[in-house]
Amino acid sequence: MLENDLKFLEETFKQYYFDHFDLIHVPDRSKEREYGYKKFNSGMIRHMSLKTDKDLHLMLMTNVPSDVFCSNGYYSFPNLPMAEKDWKEADLIFDIDAKDLKLSCRKDHICMKCVSCAEISLVQDACPKCKSNKLDLVSLPCQNCISGVKKEVLNLMKILTSDLQIDDKNIRISFSGNEGFHVYVTNSSYNQLGSNERRDLIDYIKFQSAIPERFGFPKNNPSRTSFPDLGDSGWSGRVAKELFGSKSKRSKTITKVISDGQVAYQQKLEEMKNSIGVKIDSNVTSDIHRIFRLEGSLNSKSGLAKLVCQDIEKFNPYIEACLIEDKPVEILANFPIKFSLKNTKFGPYMNEKTSVPKYAAAYMVCKGIASISGT
Repeated sequence: MLENDLKFLEETFKQYYFDHFDLIHVPDRSKEREYGYKKFNSGMIRHMSLKTDKDLHLMLMTNVPSDVFCSNGYYSFPNLPMAEKDWKEADLIFDIDAKDLKLSCRKDHICMKCVSCAEISLVQDACPKCKSNKLDLVSLPCQNCISGVKKEVLNLMKILTSDLQIDDKNIRISFSGNEGFHVYVTNSSYNQLGSNERRDLIDYIKFQSAIPERFGFPKNNPSRTSFPDLGDSGWSGRVAKELFGSKSKRSKTITKVISDGQVAYQQKLEEMKNSIGVKIDSNVTSDIHRIFRLEGSLNSKSGLAKLVCQDIEKFNPYIEACLIEDKPVEILANFPIKFSLKNTKFGPYMNEKTSVPKYAAAYMVCKGIASISGT
């Protein structure tokens, strides 16, 4: 990162933490959790112990981190090396990210940055300037992306509360600060699950490994009455809605399913995981030693804040999580697509100097598509 950019982000993040201490707290059972942080242009520092908000605020102002993390796990000795921490349990956390949804709009807000010469252009096979194929993708998600993620979160909530009988008062939703949301389950029996048991839970939520026998089609003598109904609870009802569409089509569809055979039905169930399975990140949920971005902190990939969502359907991250001030900043920007923050559109820019609000400058510098002007 260029010196001007580094200085700008450090000063901006420090000012944010000074202005927004009220948003940043140590979570419940803080003494049992591990903390960590990263600084701009440096690696991770972890295995820390913070007991109070005062400890946390002191760490933020002293170190000016680019990112701040807290464990989902609870330990007897959180500040010791992993093998010596003595794991007790871990919050069950789900990560749903726009990049995993494969939405059609994504092609409209992705550009590429050449690793060799830093040229930014629309996505293509090679850098148009130096012809290198060492390329990084840069995503500037849109409201449609966020709507898609919200839909997945709401589907997950139905499974957690209806299928798994988790009390919604023990579920918390947070915007991640970039392209997705985190769903936390605390104070439940599922917090005792180890990694292997969590993988079984992941298979259930993602609707993986479904078998025909479970959904009405045994190997021998399938019965028309054994297929699921649209009013059934859990996955039976979801499969029925996806398979039949409506009650009026159920009988005709069952006839075709039986005629096509069990192997074809197995394939149909396999395909359904893409349409009715919730698209959670398996690696995140199965990891009982992971450290997650702390709520209230800034995300160095965007300059947006990770915030708890009281009403996810109304929550607009590009307004509510955009908390850096709007003081004008001179930047040199070069990217071929546009984005919106605080109901203001920015871009495209063709290697030009321009003045933008500080929150937009931080967003673009964090994304690597602009630099602070040296003049």
